[in-house]
Amino acid sequence: MVTYLYRCARCGPFDLALPMGEARPERPCARCDGAARRVFTAPSLSRSGDPLTRAMDAQEASAHEPRLVTAPPPARRRPTPPADPRHALLPRP
Repeated sequence: MVTYLYRCARCGPFDLALPMGEARPERPCARCDGAARRVFTAPSLSRSGDPLTRAMDAQEASAHEPRLVTAPPPARRRPTPPADPRHALLPRP
């Protein structure tokens, strides 16, 4: 649904929520049933969410400010497997 603005000569402006493409140049006024003409306004654009904004800013910055690698990444240590409690029962040399 899209909100369209109409203006009645007697009652003033009012909004109508209609399916996209259903706005006609004139509609009957909601208060007096007189002819109300459609008023063209700037579209209502919403902001994207913060994660999307951060990702878009990072992508834009990487185009002209790439991060430089000064050293190889540190070697990752493999995690040691947890001790098996059954091994405690085995004889030791």
